[in-house]
Amino acid sequence: MKRWPTRIESLLYLEYDIQQNKPGLLGAVTTLIGMLDLNILAVTSIGQTRRGLLLEAHSDTKIRTLQEALLQVAAIKVTAFRRPTLLDRIALRHGKRLDMAELNPPTYRFVREELGVLVDFLGDTLLEGGNRIIGIRGMPRVGKTEAAIAACVYANKRWILLSSTIIRQTIRTELLLGESTNSIFLIDGITSTTRGNDAHWSLLKNVLEMPTVKIIEHPDVLLRDGRLKIDFDFIIEIRHHEDDDIRCEDIAMSFSAFDLS
Repeated sequence: MKRWPTRIESLLYLEYDIQQNKPGLLGAVTTLIGMLDLNILAVTSIGQTRRGLLLEAHSDTKIRTLQEALLQVAAIKVTAFRRPTLLDRIALRHGKRLDMAELNPPTYRFVREELGVLVDFLGDTLLEGGNRIIGIRGMPRVGKTEAAIAACVYANKRWILLSSTIIRQTIRTELLLGESTNSIFLIDGITSTTRGNDAHWSLLKNVLEMPTVKIIEHPDVLLRDGRLKIDFDFIIEIRHHEDDDIRCEDIAMSFSAFDLS
């Protein structure tokens, strides 16, 4: 992951949509920024018509001056002018803005060839920490567990499988000493629902109340079971292709290892 050598308080994210694609437009914008003595740390094309810039800015007066000047440029439309968010950092890194497909809960969609973008997005989320519950939807063998574990590695976090089909079916009923500290808990909704005993469900209840990040595969199955009330902070959907449907009813509730990773 690229690290910019400056304080986050001094970073500014500028994004604009090109209204008139004139030759030298980017040069004119960057020249204006340079004349105000604002440092440009990164410039990225986002899709076909947008540009994203990461700026280092220490003067509120110059920031306001830049914003007012850009609003007068008819060839562009400013779409973001703020301290960079996680989604802004992903846009700068990959040239792709992640837009929410649904709002309640926030849902982000990926195809399998975008696993690199997903790992960065999920990994940066894990670095931010906090008490979050994240769901991952997807049909079998699309990369759900792969993405979750890769994000844990990216964030240098220990992952704990409470239920899973990796290598062998896993059903945990207790935590070992120290496992609740700086850990990301991974839960497979189908495995827990079909194979979990009372001790396993008691463990899930306790873990969901811990102030750490939990990642739940097949979240709809766990919700449909009804034994736990879960409010997801956001949902990730992974598909092989954009037009694929994710149909819980088509996922077998009786399976062998490797079926649902």
